[in-house]
Amino acid sequence: MTERAPRAPLPPFSREDAIKKVRMAEDAWNTRDPQKVALAYTPDTTWRNRSEFLNGRAEVEAFLTRKWAAETGYRLIKEIWAHDDNRIAVRFCYEWHDADGQWFRAHGNENWEFDALGYMAVRHASINDVPIADADRLFHWPEGTPRPPEHPGLTELGL
Repeated sequence: MTERAPRAPLPPFSREDAIKKVRMAEDAWNTRDPQKVALAYTPDTTWRNRSEFLNGRAEVEAFLTRKWAAETGYRLIKEIWAHDDNRIAVRFCYEWHDADGQWFRAHGNENWEFDALGYMAVRHASINDVPIADADRLFHWPEGTPRPPEHPGLTELGL
């Protein structure tokens, strides 16, 4: 196995470190680049995403490839909920539309556990999709790019 370089910030997390880790994840997911996103996870990462159970980076990358092929117009905002030394709880919303043009806002929570090198080893996600009208969308920055610094977060948006 190839030696992995540390992915700062590293556990144990301060609140500031945890907030930074959350924003780094948000920015990476907003690229919609499955290969890039998968590199933030341990090679043997385990996931529960809705009703899917994944094991390892290859399964994560394949999952994300399928996800973003179906979820067009994807834009995500994550916000820290809580943290301890090597775990972070996150709430998030993302907006996307299907092939028919129906928009959705997905509301979810994630529980993350990190290894000593700062890679995510465990991810549990619970997510609900709510259909929304195009006029009700709140996330309008360019697709495939990070949320602009001046764009409000979930709390400011009342989500």
